[in-house]
Amino acid sequence: MKNRYHWLLLLGLFLSLPRPVRAWGFYGHRLLNRLAVYTLPPEMLPFFKANIDYLTNNATRPDSRRTVVPTEAPRHFLDVDAYGDSALTRHGRGLPRAYADAVALVGGEDSLLRHGIVPWQVARMKGQLTAAFRDRDTDRILHLSADLGHYVADACVPLHTTRNYNGQFTNQRGIHALWESRLPELNGMNYDLLTGPAPYLDNPTEAAWLAIERAHAALDSVFTIERQLTTELTEDRKYGYEQRGRQTIRTYSREFSQAYHQRLNGQVERQLRYAARLIGAFWYTCWVDAGQPDLTEMDQQPSEAEQLAIEQERREAAAAPVIAIPGHEE
Repeated sequence: MKNRYHWLLLLGLFLSLPRPVRAWGFYGHRLLNRLAVYTLPPEMLPFFKANIDYLTNNATRPDSRRTVVPTEAPRHFLDVDAYGDSALTRHGRGLPRAYADAVALVGGEDSLLRHGIVPWQVARMKGQLTAAFRDRDTDRILHLSADLGHYVADACVPLHTTRNYNGQFTNQRGIHALWESRLPELNGMNYDLLTGPAPYLDNPTEAAWLAIERAHAALDSVFTIERQLTTELTEDRKYGYEQRGRQTIRTYSREFSQAYHQRLNGQVERQLRYAARLIGAFWYTCWVDAGQPDLTEMDQQPSEAEQLAIEQERREAAAAPVIAIPGHEE
């Protein structure tokens, strides 16, 4: 009965996701925000569940802003390898957890932005969402929850922790979409993504950095296994062509993708599960730190002004020219 319930719940989550859903930036982010709602305690669940479509639909909003907000792109990654082996240590030569200290260490904000700021962005937004809960501001709570979920999820992706984010330096171009998009698309229905209740984070800032550390530790296998498989399969078995809408695109073949997935031994599934619970943990921690306000006493839906603002933002993003944005632009 438990397995049947799990399968039915997961099927419902997948079928209710908006289409199209492609990369971790679309499929994954929307799924993760949706899953995170179910990790919340009874005091939060009714409010968040009533707005689950808002949180799902707007989970990709930060990606859409990349072409219209100049400082948006760096908020999605951290090039750990740009700072040496000690970058993630908590003391000594490690990167400071305080943003101002990090800016001072690297010699200016532009230098810091060049290699990404996702853990600092998560910490900053944690403070903003806590304030929104304290103010009982429905629009801000929903807006910031959707965005915070996106950045937390990005911190859990191995390829968001390296300058070689798309294998461009190792002749593995396309590996980003393979890991983030192709594998979840092919295997997501078989994943066990139920995580249990979200925990309270005693140190939210450190939790963001631990997510980066965990993701970065998985990076070696991401590259090494792809490289090994490439030596075993011929070019025509590694790649294939599929129809996406009106386009025929060249992509990793199902054979290669599934062999890669098998050798990763559940890595993508584990990171999705970890990210969903961590998103819920940040939402929960913000609510607790705000004094656990009674969410039933607030407006239960976003205001018309908020919905109009989101639509305006969507139009601006759609009308913006497609340009290369410095920082993990592929």
